[in-house]
Amino acid sequence: MKHLRLYIILVVVMFIWGMNLPALKYLTVQMGPVTMTSLRILLASITVFIVLFFSGLVRKPKKKEWIYIVGGSLLNVALHHYFISIGLSLTSGTNAGLILGTGPIMTAIFSLLLLHIAPSKWQWLGFLMGVFGVAATILAGSNGLSDISRGDLYILLAIISQVLSFVVITKAAKTLDPRLLTAYMLLLGSIELFVMGSIQEPGQWRMFGEMDAAFWLLILGSGIVATGLGHMTYNYSIGEVGPPKAAIFMNLNTLFALLGSVLFLGESINHNHLVGLLLIVGGVLFGSGVVEDWWTRRIETTAEQRKEEKVSRAKS
Repeated sequence: MKHLRLYIILVVVMFIWGMNLPALKYLTVQMGPVTMTSLRILLASITVFIVLFFSGLVRKPKKKEWIYIVGGSLLNVALHHYFISIGLSLTSGTNAGLILGTGPIMTAIFSLLLLHIAPSKWQWLGFLMGVFGVAATILAGSNGLSDISRGDLYILLAIISQVLSFVVITKAAKTLDPRLLTAYMLLLGSIELFVMGSIQEPGQWRMFGEMDAAFWLLILGSGIVATGLGHMTYNYSIGEVGPPKAAIFMNLNTLFALLGSVLFLGESINHNHLVGLLLIVGGVLFGSGVVEDWWTRRIETTAEQRKEEKVSRAKS
């Protein structure tokens, strides 16, 4: 398959993001979450710039490209992470997970409306399977949904800002390497988040000097590997395969986050989790186009075999 290698890399990125969840839970309770996030994203930006410098990909953006960089940093970094950090403090993990789990299907809808990229029927099936899989996985460990709260609205705004940023990234990828776009977006986004944190969490930056070795180890790992290398790879995939196909892999976040919770937080898995697992994996296979490509090749192979059989019969 044309993008098989990239799909495998995306699965690895989702695994890293899922394992990153326990680390983020620890980091957000140590100090102001917005201020902490600004440092984590600054580390990510530095990491991406270093990688791209040695790859010979760093250049000064053109005047028109700065529009995409500023827009992407605001949507994909500053607003997305701000709403996530605030929303999680005001709503349940169940509600937040369900809303974030709608990301792939919302990406498909916005791509259709704004980019005129129409997913196939197979992909729509994959999106829906992913939504039900995420719901089954999250609800397996809860007593149901709580009432809609202000925090739910923040989480919804977080996923909408991220989905809209995919549109910006797709347009920017025509002239600007998505990996370089990521570096600039992370740099500007870290500055924007630091300003937000200074207003909402005044004086929290002084807490950095009081943090222990565990804090710095986790924030370095989260910032460099999960946020820096992870976002660089993910945004590159958006430019290569388009927002709908790249977004479907976001469903694996729930699955790997659950695995991380089991390994590091002592949570358990039941049969409902396994149902969610099957739906999520099925959703990825259908939504990414793997099943559709396989079915198309099978039809073409069968048609060629029948054609060869007819020719063979005619000669005999």
